[in-house]
Amino acid sequence: MGRMRFVLCLAAVLACGLAAAADDAAPKWPLAVRLMSYGQWQDDAWEHLKSIGVRHVFMQVPAPEEADALMAKLKAHGLDVPVFRGELDLTKADGAAALEPQLAVCEKMGVKYLFLSAKPGETPHEEVVARLRAAGDAAKKHGVTLTLETHPPLGTNGDLQGETMKAVDHPNVRVNFDTANITYYNKGTDALAELKKSLAFVRTVEFKDHTGAFETWDFPVAGKGVVDFQAVTALLRESGYAGPVTIEFEGTKGVELTREQTLQAIADSVAYVRSLGGFD
Repeated sequence: MGRMRFVLCLAAVLACGLAAAADDAAPKWPLAVRLMSYGQWQDDAWEHLKSIGVRHVFMQVPAPEEADALMAKLKAHGLDVPVFRGELDLTKADGAAALEPQLAVCEKMGVKYLFLSAKPGETPHEEVVARLRAAGDAAKKHGVTLTLETHPPLGTNGDLQGETMKAVDHPNVRVNFDTANITYYNKGTDALAELKKSLAFVRTVEFKDHTGAFETWDFPVAGKGVVDFQAVTALLRESGYAGPVTIEFEGTKGVELTREQTLQAIADSVAYVRSLGGFD
């Protein structure tokens, strides 16, 4: 009996060790903060991010002539950019051509993802699909993947994200999954349920919280709203997701925060997300 207990204890210890090793071996996701989250205090973001241990930032892609200066500024502050925000006008036939300078900057700076909030307006769906496919071709030449925001009408929820991806059918056109926009733009669902539907196409993720009220601009500090970040993180881990995660803080409509309150909200969001584990 004593020998059996010893064997069982040894097996339990080994199992725990293997589990810990697996956790250590899991890739750490780059944890970025969106520069726009600082609002009117974006100039303070550079030092603040360093002070709270953040090494990645999500920001607008610069004009080609500004890329060198930005690279120097990022280096000086110990930051890099895992994903840029770009612009694509799907109402124009030459939209993909207009992406070229942005994609060239991404390639120069080693940024693999370009986030787009691409809205088609009244453009026929067939033309939208063709233009996105052309944009994907342009992105592929530069080693960049375009990620479409969780916005209507192309990415309102997991179903529409999947439909758009299947229609475009391009490996360089994928989804940016915004956890808060699900309950902002949809009723009767949540981030986890919709992520399960479009997970195969997700390449960048934004961790943003929401109070859950439909079309209500109320985006609190991460962990203070209705988004189940623990479940979302677990699902992403199980799926083998290997892209960046960006924290976005947008606050509450009509509530003006001071500089100190804004910086604290971002610091608190970062601390909460880091507590979930597995972030660089």
